[in-house]
Amino acid sequence: MTLGTITICATQEKKPYRNRLAQAMGCVILPILLLFALGVSGQTTSKQLFNFDWKFHRGGAIGAENGSYDDSKWRNVELPHDWSIEDLPGKNTAFDSKAVGQVSTGFTEGGVGWYRKEFIMEASDKNKITSLTFEGVYMNAYVYLNGKLLKTHPYGYTEFTVDITNNINYGKRNVLAVKVNNVGENSRWYSGSGIYRNVWLQAKDNTHLKKWSNFIHTKTATENKAQVVIENQILNLDTEKQSIKVVHQITDANNKIVFKDERLHALNASDSLLLKLTASINKPLLWDIDRPNLYTLKTIVYKNDRIVDLQTTKFGIRDIKFSTSGFNLNDRVLKLKGGCIHHDNGILGAKAYKAAEIRKIQLLKDAGYNAIRTAHNPPSTGFLDACDSLGMLVIDEAFDCWADGKNPYDYHLYFEKNWKSDIEAMVLRDRNHPSVILWSTGNEIPFKNQKAVVKSGNEISSYIKFLDPTRLTTSGVHELSAKKDALFATTDIAGYNYAAGGDHNSKDVYQIDHERMPNRIIYESEAYPLEAFDSWMKVLKYDYVIGAFVWTALDYYGEASIGWKGYWPDEKIYPWSTAYCGDFDIVGNKRPASYYRDALWKTNQLSVFVSPPVPTFEHNPNRMDWSKWHWEDVLPDWNWEGYEGKVLNIVTYSSCDEVELFVNNKSQGKKKNSTENKYRLTWPVAYSAGEIEAIGYNKGKKVSTQILKTAKKPALIKLKASKNTLTANKQDLVYVEVDITDLEGNVAPKADNLINFEINGAGEIIAVGNANPLSLESLQEKNIKAFKGKCLVVIKSTKQAGDVTLKATADGLKSSEITIKSSN
Repeated sequence: MTLGTITICATQEKKPYRNRLAQAMGCVILPILLLFALGVSGQTTSKQLFNFDWKFHRGGAIGAENGSYDDSKWRNVELPHDWSIEDLPGKNTAFDSKAVGQVSTGFTEGGVGWYRKEFIMEASDKNKITSLTFEGVYMNAYVYLNGKLLKTHPYGYTEFTVDITNNINYGKRNVLAVKVNNVGENSRWYSGSGIYRNVWLQAKDNTHLKKWSNFIHTKTATENKAQVVIENQILNLDTEKQSIKVVHQITDANNKIVFKDERLHALNASDSLLLKLTASINKPLLWDIDRPNLYTLKTIVYKNDRIVDLQTTKFGIRDIKFSTSGFNLNDRVLKLKGGCIHHDNGILGAKAYKAAEIRKIQLLKDAGYNAIRTAHNPPSTGFLDACDSLGMLVIDEAFDCWADGKNPYDYHLYFEKNWKSDIEAMVLRDRNHPSVILWSTGNEIPFKNQKAVVKSGNEISSYIKFLDPTRLTTSGVHELSAKKDALFATTDIAGYNYAAGGDHNSKDVYQIDHERMPNRIIYESEAYPLEAFDSWMKVLKYDYVIGAFVWTALDYYGEASIGWKGYWPDEKIYPWSTAYCGDFDIVGNKRPASYYRDALWKTNQLSVFVSPPVPTFEHNPNRMDWSKWHWEDVLPDWNWEGYEGKVLNIVTYSSCDEVELFVNNKSQGKKKNSTENKYRLTWPVAYSAGEIEAIGYNKGKKVSTQILKTAKKPALIKLKASKNTLTANKQDLVYVEVDITDLEGNVAPKADNLINFEINGAGEIIAVGNANPLSLESLQEKNIKAFKGKCLVVIKSTKQAGDVTLKATADGLKSSEITIKSSN
C-alpha cells in the first residue's frame, strides 16, 4: 500500500516540467511504501530517503532560493555531505594555515554553502501532511521551498522537521534550497560543514502518529518475565471526528509475535489521543552488552479499514540501576570501560554513513570498550542503532556550552531561545535506544559556580526527566572542588573530568568528595591517556566510581596536536590537523595506548613496542604539566638501520604474571609483571636486525606470544576489505586497509610510497587517507602516501549490482587488487 508518490527530478538539464511528461523529462517517480518489515528505529515507514540528486555550491549565491535561479554550473552531490573535508577551491588539500578555526578545526574551513534539489509531488498527495526531516546540518540551516523561507535551525547536531504541506506546487516542479552558514569561530573541534546526515521526505495522512511520540521502555525485567510500557500519541488533523483502530505488535529477532493488542478509539476533530499500555513478555531475551537482543514494536493506525500510519521501533528489554555500590545492568555490576568520541568519521569528515558508524563501534567493541560518551553533542541515529545492535552503552550528551560561550559564534548565541527544542530533539529521538543509559546536560560549562548557571542546569535536567522519567542525568565537570557541589546537585550522576591523578598513598579527589558527599555516584567523564593506570585502578578500588572515559577513544580532526605537542599551541602547529590522542588513529589503526588498555581490561594480554632512537615528531618544550593527552613514544618497529649497537628500550604491556623477552633467539631474561610496575616492563637492548619475541606466562604456563621482525625491502601491496559484500544503494561502504610489506608479509614500517588506486565496477572511491597527523594530502584523490607502511581507502556502492574491483599500484612494488560483490 502506498501513501502516495514523489517524483525526483534530474537537475542536470533545464526542461519544462509537466506531470504527464515527468518520466520523459528525466524524472523518477518513486512510491512511498508502507514497508512492514522495515526496522528503522523510531521512524515511520512512510519516509523516503531524500539523499540523492542534489546540487551544491560552496560560497554565497544570491537568489539561490528561487526556482528561476540557474544552478547548471553547480556540482552534483549526494548526502550525507561535508564540504570541510573536501579540497579547498583551487587547492589539492582541505587544510589551510589561515583557516578561521585554526587549531580547533584542524585548519579546515567552514564558510557558506548552498544545496538545491528539484522534485514533483503528485496531485494525489495534496490532502496529506508533507514534511522534510533533516537529521543534522552544521550549522545555521535556512530551508527554502519555492523561494519561501520555511525554517531556520541553528544547532548543528539536532534533528529538525519542516512542514512543507502548504508550500508545495502539487503536480508541478518544486525547488528545495538549503543555505548552510558555518562561519566564524564556532567549534572547539572539527565539526564539518553542510547536510552531513540523512534527509527524509514524508507524506502522512491527516490522522497519524505524532513524531517521536512512540515511547517504549522497560518497567520490570527478569529472565522469566518482563513488563514493557508503550506510549504514543495520535493526531487527528481532520475537520471531522474519526473512528480508528490502533494495533501494537511486538516481535522478537526471529519475527515471532510475543505481544499484540488491538483497540478501537474515537478521535475528535483537530484533537489528539494519548495511548499507554503495558505489554507482558514471558521469558524475554534481555538486552546486554554481550547479548544485544532487540525486539520490534509495530504501531499501526487504521482509519476506514485502511492503514494510514505505521511506526516501526527497535527496542531492548533491560534493567539499569545506579547506586554507590555500582552500575547494574540486569542485576549485574558492571564497570564502564569508556571512551569519549566526537561525531566525525575520520577521513570521511562528518558524513554520517550508517556503515561508518557500525565500523566505529565495532572497532571499539573489539578493543574492550563497553561504553561511549558522545562528546559533546547528540550523535547520529545510525550511531545509536549501531550501539544497540552491537551492545555498546552510551552517555548521550547535549551541549558543550550553555548561555556563556567558548567561541564567539558557538551555541551560546542560541541557547536561551533553543535549548528546550534541542533537548526535545535529543531525548525524544533517542529515548527508545536501549544503549542509552544516561543523559548528559553538558560539558565543562563556563562560570559553573554562578547561580544563573546552576539554575540552567536544574532546568535542563528537570526537562530531560519530564521527557524521559526512566533515565538519570549527568554532566562533565572539570576543576573539581567543593565549589562545584551546587552544579553537581543539578544532575544525578557526577561526571569528573580528569580526576584520577595523585599519590596512591594520600587521599585523592574521590575519597575527599566521598567523605563529604557519601551518596554521590561518580565516574571519570574524561581521563588522560597518560593516567590510564591510575584512572582504572581507582575505578576498581571504589564501588561508587562506576567507570572511566578516556579522552579519546578515536582520533579526530581538530584540537590539532594535543596528543603530542599538547598545550599551549604555538604558531608552528600547522600542518598538524588531527588531535593525535585517540586509542585508534584517524584511519582506524590501533595505537599503543589501546594495547596498554588491553593489559588493564583483559587477561593474557601481551604487546611489544620499541622506543625509537629519535622522536617520531618534534616535541613542544613548553608543554604544560597538566596537558597529558599524549602517550609515550613507542612503535611496533624493529627497523633501525644505522643504529646498530645503539641501546634501545623494548617495552611490553601485559596482564600476564611474567614476561620473557628474546632478541634473535637469545633470552634477555624473564621479569615479573603486576600492578607494581603498572603492567609495563622495559628491556634495554643493543639494536641488531632480526626478531624480537615476547612470551607471557600465567602461573608458569605460556599464554601469549608476540613477535616483531625486521622487515626486508618493501616489495608488495596487500589489500584487506572490511567486508566482502556491499548493498547497491549508494549508501553502503567498505573500508580497504592497504599495507606495504616485504616478500614475507611483514609490514614495512618506514614505507611511505605513493599508492595509486583504480576502481572499476559498481563502486566509487569516496575517501583515501593515512594516519600521518601532518599530512596535507587530498582526502578525495585516488592516491595517497603510506604512513608507517599503511593507508586506507573507502569505497561507496552505486545503485547498480555487480563486482567492484580495486587495484593498488606503486613504483617499485608489486600491485594488488581486490573484488567486492555488490547486490540489491
